[in-house]
Amino acid sequence: MRYKFTKYFENEILLKRPYIKKEWCIRVIENPIRVEPQEKNRVRFWGTIDELDGRVLRVITLLDKVTIHNAFPDRRFKL
Repeated sequence: MRYKFTKYFENEILLKRPYIKKEWCIRVIENPIRVEPQEKNRVRFWGTIDELDGRVLRVITLLDKVTIHNAFPDRRFKL
């Protein structure tokens, strides 16, 4: 599957959080530990990233689930 990235992700998120890798976002989408819909036609995915010391990364996509819009370590995530 071919993934896309919004201008917001490219121009804001990667600049604000330069440690986040696109590959990590794709890995979370393809192997989530949780998925749920979000308001404004978005979808949330959570997954652990070994390279972040096993922390959980939240990735937000558009409704198509292939356009990545946001990503950040989620300190409040609970299983």
